[in-house]
Amino acid sequence: MNGFGKILVAVDGSDSSNNAFRQACSMAREDGGAIAAVTAVPSLGEDSFATAGARDRISALLDKEGGKALEAVKQIAEEEGVKLETFSEVGSPLDVIGNVADRHGFNLVVMGRKGMKRLERALVGSSTARVIGHSKKDVLVVQREAKLRWQRILLAVDGSPFGDAAAERAMELAKRHGSTLRAICAVDIPDEAPELSDELDRRAKAAIEAVKARAASAGVNMETAIKDGDAWDVIVQEAENMGAGAIVMGSHGRTGLMRLLMGSTAEKVIGHTERPVLVVRAKSV
Repeated sequence: MNGFGKILVAVDGSDSSNNAFRQACSMAREDGGAIAAVTAVPSLGEDSFATAGARDRISALLDKEGGKALEAVKQIAEEEGVKLETFSEVGSPLDVIGNVADRHGFNLVVMGRKGMKRLERALVGSSTARVIGHSKKDVLVVQREAKLRWQRILLAVDGSPFGDAAAERAMELAKRHGSTLRAICAVDIPDEAPELSDELDRRAKAAIEAVKARAASAGVNMETAIKDGDAWDVIVQEAENMGAGAIVMGSHGRTGLMRLLMGSTAEKVIGHTERPVLVVRAKSV
């Protein structure tokens, strides 16, 4: 794919979503792609505790706030010199973002990440995490003050189809931007099963060798490393050490209750890093 094509940015008026939108503008301008912003206006159903009159007033206020969020990014788009399309729909952020992305054929969803407390980092229950768990699209999460730089990319490798999809995207980006690309694979040995050490080491080496071979075949220079530790912690620390401008990784997604709990490596990395994270959705598994 030549760039990301059509980019949809979820905005809510916060500093983090405004920064995410500004970074997306740079991507759209560089790739010559289209960019749009969407805001979700919460729905107050008849089963809420508010009276009908109060519901109308609250709905009007929420609609006004959504309009202010869109006006803010319109100003940013003008400053960045990009043409902007906007959407405002009633519903949960999860439903609105997914529906607009599918209906209008967007290739990438961009979202901000607000600051999170320690518990929120461990159990990421935000709209961002839910979108990642459900989205059929790649999702780029940009922190409040982060600057997206494709020139130094850290790729998380795990040997799964999800990691393979991330590797494919990371190599496309590296070729396009002439990036320094580093692949990291974490070996997380459970305390209760140290006998798995040799098998996990073997799998990690096989995963790294496979991605190295793919990179060589694609004509992409790639550095590689295997490190012991929790995968999310290894990825976050490695990104800091190399001064990564972006982290690229896959998401195993979730179904049912697990989509609500959102305890995956991708969500933990997003919760702890201050660098943009591109979560790539596998085309098929």
